[in-house]
Amino acid sequence: MTAHTPAQAAPSATYLQSLNRGLHAAMEADTRVHFAGEDILDPYGGAFKVSAGLSTRFPERVHTTPISEGAITGLASGMALRGLKPVVEIMFGDFLTLTFDQILNHAVKFGAMYGQDVPVPMVIRTPMGGRRGYGPTHSQSIEKHFCGIAGLKIISPSHVHGPGDLLGHAIASETQPVLFIEYKALYPLPLFTGSDRLTVEPSAEPYATRIVRNFESGEPDVVLIGYGGVAPLMLEVAERLADEEINISVVLPAVISPLDIAPIAREVARARRAIVVEEGTAGFDWGAEVAARLHETLFGKLDRPVRRLTSQPAIIPTSKDGETAALIGTDDIEAAVYEELE
Repeated sequence: MTAHTPAQAAPSATYLQSLNRGLHAAMEADTRVHFAGEDILDPYGGAFKVSAGLSTRFPERVHTTPISEGAITGLASGMALRGLKPVVEIMFGDFLTLTFDQILNHAVKFGAMYGQDVPVPMVIRTPMGGRRGYGPTHSQSIEKHFCGIAGLKIISPSHVHGPGDLLGHAIASETQPVLFIEYKALYPLPLFTGSDRLTVEPSAEPYATRIVRNFESGEPDVVLIGYGGVAPLMLEVAERLADEEINISVVLPAVISPLDIAPIAREVARARRAIVVEEGTAGFDWGAEVAARLHETLFGKLDRPVRRLTSQPAIIPTSKDGETAALIGTDDIEAAVYEELE
């Protein structure tokens, strides 16, 4: 089933617009910020238009590049070592495989190799995930292959976060390499601030884990945990189950690696039942790490083992029906909730 965003108060921006505004603000605030990537110059403005307007406003600091993701990432590393704050765009998340050597063997190691006081402030942005009909090599969720790399921070905000604010904070404040994952299915969605049935727990911390609840009092029956592109799916399920008087908490970390388990564990301790949802495939995945950390933290306090939901272990078809069948969906999540409550 295709997810929709629950009705809410008039938002100020879509997910994509928030990111675009965040980039404009970051480049305006600091002349050390440079932007590089493929096909990013106006009037095209990038494959998904996140960089629209940047080359017009900041022509000396926006750099179009050859089709070489390794070269783009290596360029950013060198710029960061020279005191600049590069932001690069990898056109599709699937192409991160071509950056792996530059990230794992170079960018994250430079600070230690050249002295701990040497910052490497670079941000690698990329659109991830499916639900757009782009087929097997443009629809994957492969960030699990980068999780756990020492010295690399991975941020994947949902539409409940302010993605532009998080991006701006990462550009301005981080002194280590950042991988910034933007799920493509979120781009057209309005930022979610709450609805008649769903309440967002307020937080002023930029990287805070956001919690959305479909109840006003009592304890959650089940906690749904996920990030990025599965957020709309989990919110839709929470809204549906409000009619059934099933209390759901949706927990949405912004930083997925390194993982801060504490805010997740606090909410799970209230329900004693948790389901981790992700769009990637099972096997050495983010959900497995969350489950392991929750069992370490809450040993003996859970009613059931933490359940993990993922997409099918198969290539992602281009056809709409095939893609829908391959990827995790709202019906899968709802069925898992009912099974947890049996």
